[in-house]
Amino acid sequence: MASIKYISVNVSKLLNLVRDLVPKLTTDKYKGQNGRIGIIGGSLEYTGAPYFAAISAMKVGADISHVFCHNNAAPVIKSYSPDLIVHPVLDCLDAVEKIIPWVERLHVIVIGPGLGRDPEVLKTAMELLKYCVTVRKPLIIDADGLFVLNENIDLIYGKQNVILTPNAIEFKRLFGEDPLLAMDKITPLGEGVLVLEKGLTDKIYIPHTKEIYSMPIGGSGRRCGGQGDLLSGSIATFFFWTLQSNQPNPAYLAACASSHFVKKLNLAAFNKLGRGMVASDMIIEIPTVFHDIFE
Repeated sequence: MASIKYISVNVSKLLNLVRDLVPKLTTDKYKGQNGRIGIIGGSLEYTGAPYFAAISAMKVGADISHVFCHNNAAPVIKSYSPDLIVHPVLDCLDAVEKIIPWVERLHVIVIGPGLGRDPEVLKTAMELLKYCVTVRKPLIIDADGLFVLNENIDLIYGKQNVILTPNAIEFKRLFGEDPLLAMDKITPLGEGVLVLEKGLTDKIYIPHTKEIYSMPIGGSGRRCGGQGDLLSGSIATFFFWTLQSNQPNPAYLAACASSHFVKKLNLAAFNKLGRGMVASDMIIEIPTVFHDIFE
């Protein structure tokens, strides 16, 4: 059994560090320099998830968000916002060939929001995952993207710049019921992979050091759907920014910053709307909460 180190995150110290990594808004940059994010997901049943992830990435500060979705989902996602670039290609026979040229232009890829369980789409997602880790494209794997890993976790062994964002149920599917034994399954992932387990207290697992960092309790009692998608989108932007810095632990910094940020979004929206709060209300709070925390 792994010898595990439990550590509480010093949020104040961490935020002071992250604030210095947030890119300044200047007039000498061109579109795309603050982040080009790709979301692979979106099906007939699940159109909100990729939208939440993509729009959150932009509202946090990325310049461009692309969504690569099922053909039936594209018109719906397009109707949510004209700010997103939507590609109805995920269920095409040559989806991988169509998506890879775009992936090459993007800074961070999120696989999973609203992906669904169609076998052919999951196969496409797996091929894109393999491509991303092979070329060391920074990668967030969430929701049904994690379902792809249930029987294929070895795909990310020893890979670089990969963040997994399972909820409690997804975490148990990947690493087992026993939290003490879970680290023995996490350790082989290697130093380039980080696991952020979402919950009342978000936990960040560092495989190669066998450390578990606990974020403070935050948010509210309102646990509406869509919050995980806001988290994956915000992590994508923070991850690009931290990778541009000279800090040694960019995935850890991005995970901590995003965890704290989304909890604060939840609380801000809940304080205004209470039980009636939904994920869309949290998006509205992004500019104010981001300014209060990071600027």
